[in-house]
Amino acid sequence: MIGDVDQQGQMTRIHVPKTSELVADKIRAQIVRGELSEGDSLPPEGQLMDSLGISRPTLREAFRILEAEGLISVVRGSRTGAKVHKPSVELVARYAGYVLESQGTTIADLYQARLAIEPSVVRWLATEGGVASTGKLRALLVEMERMLDEDRFEDFIDNCEDFHQLLVASTGLKTITFMSRILLSLAGRHQRDFQKRHARDRESRAKRHRAGLRSYIKLVDLIEAGEVEPAVAHWRLHLRNANATWTGEGEGSRIVESIGG
Repeated sequence: MIGDVDQQGQMTRIHVPKTSELVADKIRAQIVRGELSEGDSLPPEGQLMDSLGISRPTLREAFRILEAEGLISVVRGSRTGAKVHKPSVELVARYAGYVLESQGTTIADLYQARLAIEPSVVRWLATEGGVASTGKLRALLVEMERMLDEDRFEDFIDNCEDFHQLLVASTGLKTITFMSRILLSLAGRHQRDFQKRHARDRESRAKRHRAGLRSYIKLVDLIEAGEVEPAVAHWRLHLRNANATWTGEGEGSRIVESIGG
């Protein structure tokens, strides 16, 4: 028998892909390369079966693979083909949450990861980006101030997550933005739950959120001024203070929760 050799020197079987896997690979590649766009419909089953020379069970097994990956959605009984979905950060974040939760990852661990990323982002922006990278951040801060004026505290918290995402995205670096979005998605879930478990009165919430907004504005001011070291030091302190809040009162030892209940 021909096959691979494992670490013990034993021959192992070669996996021969099933036809359904090959069909799924072909459609997946078209989606990832952009040949198929979000919301596009795949051709009807009969047309796909004829063009690919496959049976209905094989095609439906390929569809099940792609549907499990979140790349298509199939409406049973529909006259149109399956709908195409581009790969999403949300789906990856959900799965990352499953992995982190299964590993017993704590909330404190999650926030330390953010502390490892964002000061480096600030250094890059203050050195390279300046005013050109902060326009969207300024616009978001105006909206966040309006939310506080209207006592929309839950919306403000959600937009704090957006601020952090936009800060990292302002670098234009896709890899670090992708990694940060996964962390922020999980942290945002924790923060919303935290607010429910540790309710504060209106005055104390308003005071805390106003302080956070001032810190955001100061950061953008420092980035635009090219004050690299002060910007990094300010943001590192901001994150440490925020981390102390979100991991306080026994919250830091909680395990990351990826599944609602």
